[in-house]
Amino acid sequence: MQEVQLTSDAALEKRLGHRFLRPELLVRALTHSSAAPERRMSAERRASGDVSAVSGLETAKTSLELHQDNERFEFLGDAVLELLASEYLVLNFPDWSEGQLSKSRARLVNARTLESAARRLRLGEHLRLGRGEEKTGGREKQTLLADAFEAVVAAVYLDAGLHSARDVLHRVLFEHALEERGDAISESDRKSALQELLQGRRQSPAEYRVARESGPDHQKTFEIEVWVEGKCLANGVGSTKKEAEQRAARSALARIALLESPGQEASVLGGERNERERLEKNGG
Repeated sequence: MQEVQLTSDAALEKRLGHRFLRPELLVRALTHSSAAPERRMSAERRASGDVSAVSGLETAKTSLELHQDNERFEFLGDAVLELLASEYLVLNFPDWSEGQLSKSRARLVNARTLESAARRLRLGEHLRLGRGEEKTGGREKQTLLADAFEAVVAAVYLDAGLHSARDVLHRVLFEHALEERGDAISESDRKSALQELLQGRRQSPAEYRVARESGPDHQKTFEIEVWVEGKCLANGVGSTKKEAEQRAARSALARIALLESPGQEASVLGGERNERERLEKNGG
């Protein structure tokens, strides 16, 4: 059984792109609190059978240390994630406001995103669970997977430092989050950015209106218009209303910037006509 686990953990190391100098850190990161008591009891029984009392005590102590659960690692991993996600966003999106950065970081490290990363790594196959948790499908639970991912991040950090944790997160979390969620991260929250701009100018809040819906129920396309003080400022298209609203807000911000540059309004209006023509061509 131990040999199978070691082989399995080696496969996980390969997917992580990190070879542990202290593999016991990975074992602890993968040990759920439901499994720790059972593993400790098993270790104590094995140690009690040692013919040497001193050797038995030493074996028991070592086993107890190895079979702690991953809750403290979750705590540390959460902090490492927050730091490196913040660094990633600040370096890659230098024009964003603090509010945009905060909201994007929350999306980048929320339970759903971490669960997706854990599933890509197939963490569920490596978790050490107690019998009860095993019976209730613990290997597929979002909370357990997200928590285990945080614990693994902590294990990498403790094993090889911040640089290695950064490399792992870039490979298995940040880049995938951008790819999977399309513009969700890179767009940040353009609606909030537009709202902040309008408030700063003491203008009324933006209003978002559905201009058009097209396509079958399972594959709809939405066109959303953003109105400010009775004028349609821009429009956006997306597969969901939220996505279309974000794109409309982005277009509105771009138009405001262009309108403040003399002679640029025509190019903005031309862009809107092209977008509408594209929709009509696609049967929208």
